[in-house]
Amino acid sequence: MSDDKTPAPQVWPTLRATDARALIRFLVDAFGFQEVVVHGDGDRVDHAQLAWPLGGGIMLGSVRPEEGDTWPLRPGTFGAYVVTDDPDALHARALAAGAVPHLDLTDTDYGSRDFAVRDPEGNLWSFGTYRGEPRAAASSAATP
Repeated sequence: MSDDKTPAPQVWPTLRATDARALIRFLVDAFGFQEVVVHGDGDRVDHAQLAWPLGGGIMLGSVRPEEGDTWPLRPGTFGAYVVTDDPDALHARALAAGAVPHLDLTDTDYGSRDFAVRDPEGNLWSFGTYRGEPRAAASSAATP
């Protein structure tokens, strides 16, 4: 359920960072994420939410040694595919901001224009124009 202030339920990929504040600045500058909220004191980020201009977003925070193995994804182990309308411009922006190239701009056999880069923490970010296949009609969709 949602109201005027809360977005509809969504999937929010999450990650941890050794320097979350620097990673937030990078994701905003290099890729165009929009900073929505950052909670935490000093260098530590307890929770941050970044929105993607075309919808959805990510949540992230500082790695917390006291968590032990309760959060098994260590910094640099995250990967995501993000839809963009202009991969060529985003590719240039990302490289200019210091993203490490992983896969050059390429046209796929399924009609997408894609590229992939790594952020300063080593996370893999793939961007492309592929928006996924249409969903089946609600009556034929499986119920979880």
